Amino acid sequence: MKCRVDIGFLFFMLLVACGCQCAMAQGDQVEENSLRPVASMFSAQYGHASILDSYLTPVKYGGHAMAINYEAQKATAFSPQQWTWQLSLGLDYDYTHNPTGNHTMHSLMVDARWAMMHRWSNVLTPGLQLQLGGNTQLRGGALYNANNSNNVASARIHWNVGLSGQAIYNTHIKRLPITLRYQASMPVAGVFFAPDYDEAYYEIYLGNHSNLAHFGWWGNRFDLDHMLSADLHLGSAIVRIGYRNRISTSWINHISTRDIAHYIVIGFGGEFLSVSPKHKTKLNNNIISSMYQ
Repeated sequence: MKCRVDIGFLFFMLLVACGCQCAMAQGDQVEENSLRPVASMFSAQYGHASILDSYLTPVKYGGHAMAINYEAQKATAFSPQQWTWQLSLGLDYDYTHNPTGNHTMHSLMVDARWAMMHRWSNVLTPGLQLQLGGNTQLRGGALYNANNSNNVASARIHWNVGLSGQAIYNTHIKRLPITLRYQASMPVAGVFFAPDYDEAYYEIYLGNHSNLAHFGWWGNRFDLDHMLSADLHLGSAIVRIGYRNRISTSWINHISTRDIAHYIVIGFGGEFLSVSPKHKTKLNNNIISSMYQ
């Protein structure tokens, strides 16, 4: 009798294990067959910039800040319910003047950032999701001040790794779907370029390459890029309105830099699917969005 009980128990456990395996396989199959749209957004941004670069001048300049940006976000192929990736490409141009208004300084910067974030859905309340993860960023460009007699330009380039996070809330205003989002990106460590104080770029051209690359951390530079936005879902199109603040500071080799910009953001985009005929994807498959509901 005891032998029969043991054999029955083992047979029961075998059925449970097979059932669990089938359920896991079915879940994996659902994720493999899921559609993962890309949330794409093009935006134009305009506002006010404040620039200080003591390599060029000890005076702070202020004026117009303009930027264009492309952002793409998508659920990952692995664990699409828990992970997303995000790509951001931007071009910033600042046209500024000194306090008396008789000298001008131009700043042109390009920016590329890629992040991967883990997300938690329906946090505290339905429709609210939090995302947090790491990123890597490459940003570079130059400042130009034609009024200087010796050094007229200051090169900027830095690469870093840091943190990205966002809080996303999907809701409705009457019948209009709307997505509220706050996103922040903060470098933690990296490498950046800075010459010695009063060192001309001609000296660097002649071969003086020492002490140009520096390890960046919160002790000698602090950067922050964050934005508060509302995405209005107008059918298949999405219109974004928001506010963005960008801060970039450094202090090394007795040179201080401080760039601060405030933007009003207007964007247009949507979610897009790429379906391969080889996979014979059906329209009623599960759709996993990286941001929206």
